Amino acid sequence: MITDNYQIELRHFTYFLAVAEELHFRRAAEKLFISQPGLSTQIKQMETLLGVELFFRNKKKVKLTPAGEFLKKEAEFILNHLRQTKRQAVMIGQGQLGEVRIGFLGSAMQNVVPDLLLKLQKNYPTIHTSLEELSNRAQVNALLKDQLDIGFVRLGRVPSSLESRLIFEDTFSLVLPENHELDTANFKGMHQVSDRNFILFSKEYSPLYFDTVMSICEDSGFAPKVTHKSVHAQTIFRLVESGLGIAIVPTSLQHGFQMRVKFITLKKIKQRAVLSAVWKKDNRNPVLQHCLKLLLNDSLH
Repeated sequence: MITDNYQIELRHFTYFLAVAEELHFRRAAEKLFISQPGLSTQIKQMETLLGVELFFRNKKKVKLTPAGEFLKKEAEFILNHLRQTKRQAVMIGQGQLGEVRIGFLGSAMQNVVPDLLLKLQKNYPTIHTSLEELSNRAQVNALLKDQLDIGFVRLGRVPSSLESRLIFEDTFSLVLPENHELDTANFKGMHQVSDRNFILFSKEYSPLYFDTVMSICEDSGFAPKVTHKSVHAQTIFRLVESGLGIAIVPTSLQHGFQMRVKFITLKKIKQRAVLSAVWKKDNRNPVLQHCLKLLLNDSLH
């Protein structure tokens, strides 16, 4: 019997998240290194204390209730925030300002992220940085769960709880095998490659980028035949190098890869590859403000 002496503790959130992620009590118990009956008791205790059911469960499956869905998102944020708060406290106690966690697309590593890291090192040498290359969607999810402080994405819109600022605008370039007959001198327009196979970044990686590239071709009067997709620039360049198709990428991606491909900048088109910085509006990490000040060149108020 549950009495008023019981209260929800951090372990309840940990146990709840394990079941919410696995949707299977035995697997969750194994993950937590506790017994299945013990885990069931803890979840039941949590439900009693909250006065709501968190899971629909029968002999065949376990499913989150609407209340459980809500709690899962909040519990993920709470536990991530607590872990980061502890880490920040340790760093500050060691004489550092703290840590900023940065997510980025591969193309942001060509100029934007390295420039930011150099500015941080020069102006705030005691700020620690952690970097993680993630897709647009993964960065947004990590920001919402307090797993990242700032991300660099190619998205047309973000959830209302996030702030977004344009950071870098790039041209697009056509990527061709090194021995292709077209070059900067004889290239007149995209109509010259309308019959070729195209290799693009997948739509899941960046819907905005994919749609923009498709519009470049459509403006030239054709729908590209897309034969391969990838989330990695190096893979795309390798496929082009092998003669399996051509590609369109942000121009800045031509740096840092040693492959037998060539680039033709598409200077006369209206489309641009836009990179934005995103962060959570209510992020309380004071280090983030130093980062934003440098990144936005004192334009944030």
